[in-house]
Amino acid sequence: MADWQKITGGVTAPRGYQAAGITAGLKPSGLPDLALIFSEVEAIAAGVFTTSQVKAACVEYCRQRLQAKHSARAILCNAGQANAATGTQGYLDTLESAMAVGQALNIPSESVLVASTGVIGQRIKMDALRSGIPKVVAALSETGSDAAAGAIITTDLVTKSIALETTISERPVRIGGIAKGSGMIHPNMATMLSFVTCDAVVSPHLWQQMLARAADRSFNSITVDGDTSTNDSLIALANGQSRTPAITEWGAEAEKLEAMLTAVCQHLAKAIARDGEGATCLIEVEVTGAHDELSARQIAKTIAGSSLVKSAIFGRDPNWGRIAAAAGRAGIPFEQENLQIKLGNFLMLENGQPLQFDRAAASAYLKTAVAGAYLQQDTVLISVNVGNGYGVGKAWGCDLSYDYVRINAEYTT
Repeated sequence: MADWQKITGGVTAPRGYQAAGITAGLKPSGLPDLALIFSEVEAIAAGVFTTSQVKAACVEYCRQRLQAKHSARAILCNAGQANAATGTQGYLDTLESAMAVGQALNIPSESVLVASTGVIGQRIKMDALRSGIPKVVAALSETGSDAAAGAIITTDLVTKSIALETTISERPVRIGGIAKGSGMIHPNMATMLSFVTCDAVVSPHLWQQMLARAADRSFNSITVDGDTSTNDSLIALANGQSRTPAITEWGAEAEKLEAMLTAVCQHLAKAIARDGEGATCLIEVEVTGAHDELSARQIAKTIAGSSLVKSAIFGRDPNWGRIAAAAGRAGIPFEQENLQIKLGNFLMLENGQPLQFDRAAASAYLKTAVAGAYLQQDTVLISVNVGNGYGVGKAWGCDLSYDYVRINAEYTT
């Protein structure tokens, strides 16, 4: 049993946070497009960002800010324009955005982090942003998480939000998060934004380490289509308003906090994978018996990212050969005679040998996922064992449907 419970409130569930989301006129659709998260006090800040060589201005800005200062009070996110591959002027636009938020909140601009999402190659509509910042500041609320979650999405069909609570030193500690992402999703990192808030007291070094590991076990373990992007950002704040003793070294309390942080990130990551463009179900791949966790995750990610596996799941075809082929090309050595594959409860391969199974029933299992409850019964489980090692890893993806091509063929038109 998890040592925490789910609560409401998203990023405003932890103490000392406010959030808002408004329509500033950045999106052609007229939907909400400007979000702000604000900590009432200076918060320890950590970040994990895209590994792409082509980085958006906001990514470069946040990396520089977090290298110089491990704290922040606000995160501004615009949706509609990625402000990536926009040159020097794009970076100046990001600087101006941070300065405008700092002035509106009466805080240093160095305490403002910035994220952007939208079409690559388009600068932020600065006139709309300038007029929108006072409005989003005025809209800040302790119940504003849902509005913020709605203002950061692009092709997403649903918003993504979670909050959990545990007890540390006999006091409640909370972590909340929101995310966006639907297409261009692949490890290191995916096309996604996620913002996490926490009210624990934790040292900057530990908080960054916790976030990096949580990212590897969540956002870096999902795939929709094999594409990463220019703007991917995971930013986490910890403002200490729980008034618990400071966590400055590894121990039971640090482990508990990291486990809850990982659970928040995994929920958001699975929500992104489930909301993959054109997806009809979530795919969860668990690999056991590998040499270590990293090896197990690599095999799991390769299977979850296989276009052939994803297409078979969409076609409700229990074609385990595609799973075996993907596992074999993951670049992780294992003995073929140790390979075991299960689809749900259907054992299809044992000790490297094919088994008889009810294909019609296995196909029906895949069909039930389409009608299952969101992030509950809508998940296809693939279990793979590759040996006798202690390594266990998971990855998440979605099926590949006709609609994925339609959505992306028409993205800028």
